[in-house]
Amino acid sequence: MTALAETGFDLVLCGMILAAAASALGMRDRFGAVVFFIVYGVFIALGWLRLDAVDVALAEVALGAGLSGVLLLRANARLPASARIAAGPAVRIVPVGVAAAVTLMLGWAFLTLPEPAGLQGAVAANLYASGAENPVTAVLLNFRGWDTLLESVVLLAALIGVWSVATNDAWGRRPGLTQHALPGGVLVSFGRLLPPVGLMIGVYLVWVGSSRPGGAFQGGTVLAAVALLVMMGGLMRPPPVVSRRLRLALVAGPAVFLAVGLVGAVAGTFLGLRPDIAKPLILGIEAALTLSIATTLALVVVGPPEQPEERT
Repeated sequence: MTALAETGFDLVLCGMILAAAASALGMRDRFGAVVFFIVYGVFIALGWLRLDAVDVALAEVALGAGLSGVLLLRANARLPASARIAAGPAVRIVPVGVAAAVTLMLGWAFLTLPEPAGLQGAVAANLYASGAENPVTAVLLNFRGWDTLLESVVLLAALIGVWSVATNDAWGRRPGLTQHALPGGVLVSFGRLLPPVGLMIGVYLVWVGSSRPGGAFQGGTVLAAVALLVMMGGLMRPPPVVSRRLRLALVAGPAVFLAVGLVGAVAGTFLGLRPDIAKPLILGIEAALTLSIATTLALVVVGPPEQPEERT
């Protein structure tokens, strides 16, 4: 692709991003606004790809457009049909003004501030000791492990917040509403055919995360989508929130990560991974994180406990 073609593609992509964002903000129909929000997330992921940030692009399309879109669609389905998006001038003008101001400030900073040196050199110089060939994985699970550990705890806290809105009578039941689908419908067919493919893709993303774009968050999101598809097709019911196995799956990732950090603290550095054992430790941490992330994201989308008790 020539430089002129690349510039043209980038300009068109930027225009499509702005158009999708404006459509999502200006749409009066709730469903249409959510659809344009999902489209906006896909375009943003393409933008990250143009910037060679493949890991960020994978996370954006999986979380920003995928699961967030499903979560908004479920929220829209729960709202009464009479609910309308507020269309007053202030409601629309104020967010647009704030967004325009932030855009101008970011543009000014980009054009006037000196180009930062970045951490590429430092990461590349110490990549051999990180246990990962992918610099993003090296930063997230070794050099800046604190951030990733806290992110996994924040996800768990978000799920606790979702569960906390359940009524006292519903506590202990299965989360979400009982799903019903036509036995021979598209949703049931996809729920039977796609899980093996999704499982393979999710495991692959986790396995290659240490050397190529991928990792626990990307793989966990794919596995969460697979679980949601099966549950939405009525082929599997979520376990009760008091299930011991469910709670072990939720805390497995943060617990393993914290345990590795404490072992490193005994050796001298909290979350410090010795170069000779860093790679297997990273794979073990990512495997546990994948289980917790997939379980947490799926349950956040499903919602609080509310399924009626089964009759015996």
